[in-house]
Amino acid sequence: MAAARFIGLLTALSVMAGTAALRAEENIVKTARDAARELEEAAIKLVVAKGEKDRIAALTDTIQAFETALSSLRASLRKVASAQKDIKTRLDLREENISRLIGVLYSIDNEPAPAKLVHPDGPLTTARAGMLLSDVLPRLQRPVEQLKKDLEDLKTLETLQTESSVVLENGLRELQSARSDLVAAASSREELPRRFIEDPAKTAILIAASESIDTFIKGLSIFGLDDLAHPLPDIAEKKGTLAFPVHGRVLRGFNENDAAGIKRPGIVVATTSAAIVTTPAAVTIRYQGDLLDYGLVSILEPQRGVLFVFSGLEKTFGKIGEVLPEDSPVGIMGGKPLSAQKFLQESVVTGGTYRPETLYVEVRVNEKPQDPLEWFAVKEDEG
Repeated sequence: MAAARFIGLLTALSVMAGTAALRAEENIVKTARDAARELEEAAIKLVVAKGEKDRIAALTDTIQAFETALSSLRASLRKVASAQKDIKTRLDLREENISRLIGVLYSIDNEPAPAKLVHPDGPLTTARAGMLLSDVLPRLQRPVEQLKKDLEDLKTLETLQTESSVVLENGLRELQSARSDLVAAASSREELPRRFIEDPAKTAILIAASESIDTFIKGLSIFGLDDLAHPLPDIAEKKGTLAFPVHGRVLRGFNENDAAGIKRPGIVVATTSAAIVTTPAAVTIRYQGDLLDYGLVSILEPQRGVLFVFSGLEKTFGKIGEVLPEDSPVGIMGGKPLSAQKFLQESVVTGGTYRPETLYVEVRVNEKPQDPLEWFAVKEDEG
């Protein structure tokens, strides 16, 4: 009978609404909008940075704000996409029962009045069915309200993606502008103090005589040592709290084998294209250039006997012998920055294919490698 089928479908829908997977939390929308606002604020900071006296420091700070906001937005958009998928799955699961319920309601409406009022098993069963129906009918409101809420949430998430796309396109354009300005400003910088003057001939001899980075660093510790004056402040107390040099995610830890089975005494960090690399402390540039199979390398000395080795850069800033202030740009990663459309597509990829560049980081104390993760306060890119 249609009424009996109606009761069964109401019960099924009520149970489904009660046991369905948790709907998207409301703070997903708030988090995504907060991240978009941070990106807009970074764009405003860029206007101010271009007029600052110390443009390099201001632009560096602005780019870091952009990269942090992009990381937050990327993580938020991934949650938004996941929430959309969950809502659509729940709607698909309820679609069949909702369609059947509509059909039953239509058939009940078309049944003759006596059939609606009288159960074929007699008056007692009719009374029981009526009681059951009166008990179940209020429960219809629950799945209806859940359905309405899911549809509203789905619309909100779709609107949020559209809004984020506009903010993102503007933000990425401003970020590219900031990076271009920084490269120009850092490349023409003249006022950096120097602790020694490089002898290119000696540097070339050292490179030619080095069969490995170990022998190069050993030679570097001797070469030019007497030329170094006015040592930089001791950073021993900052060990473990130094700022990580780049936004990214650690791919391979200290002394871990890579895919080819090669073990290196450093860590590998996956970064986005054109990510900025900064100095964790005030440092002297001991070497900068191509080295063995490490590519473009920057070797920095924060204090006597301690070296930071960064490789994988596309462009470096400063000259050998110069002193870079703390949180100063030392280089920039390679690769082509993502477009807004590509960024949105990659944001839902958990594997992080939007981090195509890798920065290799070593820390040497008295020439011996140490785990960089014991030196830096690692806050991995959340996106």
